Amino acid sequence: MDVSKYNLMEKAFLKAHELVRESEDIQIYSHIDCDGITAGAILSSMLDRLDKDHKVDFITLDKIDNLEIESELTIFSDLGSGQKVDQLGNKSSKILILDHHPPLRPMNYADHTSGKFLEINPHYYGIDGSHEVSGGGMCYLLARTFEFYDLSWLGVLSAVGDMQNGLNGKLIGLNKEILSDSIQNELVSSTNDLSIYGRQTRPIFVALSYFGDVKLPITNNRTECIHMLKDLGIPTKNGRNPRVLYDLTQEEKGKIFSELVKMLSREVPQKYIKHVPKLVSGESYDFLREKKYSPLRDASEFSTAVNACSRHKHPDIALNVLKGDRGFALDEMDHLALEHRRYLAQKMDWVREEDRIIHLNNLQYFDGSEIKSEVIGTVAGMILSYGDWRKPIIGFTPVGEDGEGIKISLRCSRLLAYDGIHFGDIIRKIAAKTGGNGGGHSVACGAYIPEENMDKFLKIFDEYLTGKI
Repeated sequence: MDVSKYNLMEKAFLKAHELVRESEDIQIYSHIDCDGITAGAILSSMLDRLDKDHKVDFITLDKIDNLEIESELTIFSDLGSGQKVDQLGNKSSKILILDHHPPLRPMNYADHTSGKFLEINPHYYGIDGSHEVSGGGMCYLLARTFEFYDLSWLGVLSAVGDMQNGLNGKLIGLNKEILSDSIQNELVSSTNDLSIYGRQTRPIFVALSYFGDVKLPITNNRTECIHMLKDLGIPTKNGRNPRVLYDLTQEEKGKIFSELVKMLSREVPQKYIKHVPKLVSGESYDFLREKKYSPLRDASEFSTAVNACSRHKHPDIALNVLKGDRGFALDEMDHLALEHRRYLAQKMDWVREEDRIIHLNNLQYFDGSEIKSEVIGTVAGMILSYGDWRKPIIGFTPVGEDGEGIKISLRCSRLLAYDGIHFGDIIRKIAAKTGGNGGGHSVACGAYIPEENMDKFLKIFDEYLTGKI
């Protein structure tokens, strides 16, 4: 990291610090996903402690153009850099953007606006907002100027919820610095572990069956998982209780690691074998103030619970849990998470049983017209293990009150990203050619396009990938 640029960013945060200090009426607009909700929780917690009147609203990007700036200070978190929020202000307004997505405006854009306008974005300082810091991380860096180091764990949660540890298997850049704050304050522990979801809550044979970056004999087959564990001499129960990954010894985890590496190496082309260990293990993060064996203990599971609230349009419940409510709000979050899992299972069965996955030369897709737009990407990611891992999978569904548009979500194996393909960049280009817009991460991205251009989109996308995968 360029130290001089980093110092410039710190100076920008000091300006933001003063903006907050001198304001008494503050409105926060944050994105309605895990990163955005957690960003909103960080800012709200900070303002509570500063005794500042404030309100938090979670919104989708398409709602920004209709906003009216009425508060003394308006903060946009995990959004704003890619939208024309500068046009919402007036001579008396103060606008602060804390975002990590690629910005539309140059760093010195405040010179062209009325009122006070400050946009802090890592891209201005040579820092990659896709992998090195999340929207919540940017909000924590502001809270840190007030010495609220105990909010650092939320910055870790934001990064994991935004999949910023996906490619490297660990947090890097500013995310690593935020993690260090959390560890020093005994809020988070970081350990190298198997990259298997459900470390605290899923029986180990169930967790293994969901290993889906590459389809293996154990994928979606719990019986095969039990046989594998038996062959490795690893008990699946502690007495009557099923063992979870958290219960396993390092020796047992080592046996599973070696077996998964062998299985994967038999399934993937030679060029991918060097990447196989990164699929199997990586850093895991435990929140030390949460109960062991609860969905809130592990960062990945906690982020899923927050996303469940988002997908079912109850970000307020997640906000309350993130701010410390472990009573009614947590019960509601647990209920939403259960409903979320049931809905996903139902829609996965619908896609599989109807044999809805269509294969083109270089990609596969399914028409998810009976699936909520909020979860089409999640279903696409889960259904990938039933298709061909060598191709990205696209799911699409109507959006808008009259279904006038199409939401597209793409998911793929991390191996394709390790090979240098960034589907977020590709989908942005293809969406622009078909009258829409898009973007996202290398392995998880999406787009919105007019309904009449769906076939054109698929044709162009498939042709574009020729020779690239």
